Amino acid sequence: MTQAVTIGAQASALARSLTLNGPSATKIPRLVYGTAWKKDQTADLVYAAIKSGFRGVDTAAQPKHYDEHGVAAGVKRAIAEGIVQREDIYIQTKFTAPAGQNHITPYDINASLADKVRQSVNSSLKNFTIAGQEPYLDSLVLHSPLDTLEETITVWETLEDFVPQQIRNLGISNTSQHVLDVTYSKMKIKPAVVQNRFHERTRYETELRASCQDKGIVFQSFWTLTANSALLKSYPVSKVAEGAGVDRVAAYYSLVLGLGKMVILDGTTNEAHMTEDLEGIEKVGQWAEGEGVNVWASALKEFKKAIREQ
Repeated sequence: MTQAVTIGAQASALARSLTLNGPSATKIPRLVYGTAWKKDQTADLVYAAIKSGFRGVDTAAQPKHYDEHGVAAGVKRAIAEGIVQREDIYIQTKFTAPAGQNHITPYDINASLADKVRQSVNSSLKNFTIAGQEPYLDSLVLHSPLDTLEETITVWETLEDFVPQQIRNLGISNTSQHVLDVTYSKMKIKPAVVQNRFHERTRYETELRASCQDKGIVFQSFWTLTANSALLKSYPVSKVAEGAGVDRVAAYYSLVLGLGKMVILDGTTNEAHMTEDLEGIEKVGQWAEGEGVNVWASALKEFKKAIREQ
């Protein structure tokens, strides 16, 4: 029988936090709570996620889709109640250019691009200020490359000025291989994370993930569950779910994490599912290193074939 697990025990490689290859040796959990589209439920859901065992949150200075202030409120409540301390939580937010904003922006829309970046970062730092502590962000992600490479470089160079005190690591989202190659080869601070969609239309970012793996960059996947109903029903997922005694979502997430230096954005709004996801990955990890080692290896191989990685 598979032994009981404790959320956060990280007794297996699959469930263990990764260390970002950036200016700071920052730990990032394998499941990060995604906060997009939570609206007025944001603070309560973030608090519930942390109480359930999540130790990472992802947000953005983009009021159109995120309530960054609400995310911070949920984090602060968890800290105030002694559930966690600030250093226990991986906090990641984003700079979003005007093209991704609506009429409410965290910066003066008429400011220069560099000033927009500074105002956005300072707004985020203000939101995540814990009383009596100097604020910092574990990761600041460029939400999308800008229209030109020159503008993208301007944003990146401005973000670099905040590293390593106020921003510990930089990353990029919705990126192409070309933009990643430029930021990695030409910028002083290399991207520590890449956050892109994981679904069939992008061929599960097989080539980009391989490039990240080679560069020591952690790949953060989103749309992992919502865009992949066929994968969730696939045979390798069934094998892992049955063998480890977990539900399909935990089995599926575990196989995705098994692809390499991967982190999943998990945005569930169901508190029971929060616990099931975290506990399930811990359980699969221990099973995969014990009695299920052969079944796991076979299922992972089949899963890679299903996403055309092999």
